[in-house]
Amino acid sequence: MSNILIADDNEHNRYIARFLLEDAGHTVEQVENGEDAVKEAKNGSFDLVLMDIQMPGMDGIEATKQLKSAGCAIPIVALTAKAMRGDREEILAAGCDGYISKPFEVDTFVGEVEKYISNS
Repeated sequence: MSNILIADDNEHNRYIARFLLEDAGHTVEQVENGEDAVKEAKNGSFDLVLMDIQMPGMDGIEATKQLKSAGCAIPIVALTAKAMRGDREEILAAGCDGYISKPFEVDTFVGEVEKYISNS
């Protein structure tokens, strides 16, 4: 299947996403901040990055901007609790290729992720 990088500062969120994705046959690596997400995405061979937006230090928006400006072609999908009116549009305008809000529906999460992988 696919190799996915999860960047999220919340260990519980990383655990759930990793469990669901690995159960669906994907390989998952995880980091807990934007700095590590940038480093891993540049050095790894990922098919998708799931990027939390609100992380301490470098947030997901800045990490996404850095990756895109460096020519990173990996799809970056925001996996975020930012779900107020206008947040989705702001996140997509910042360079994310997709958006999944937290808390996500367990039954549809893997399908949503796989849509972004198959569209790349």
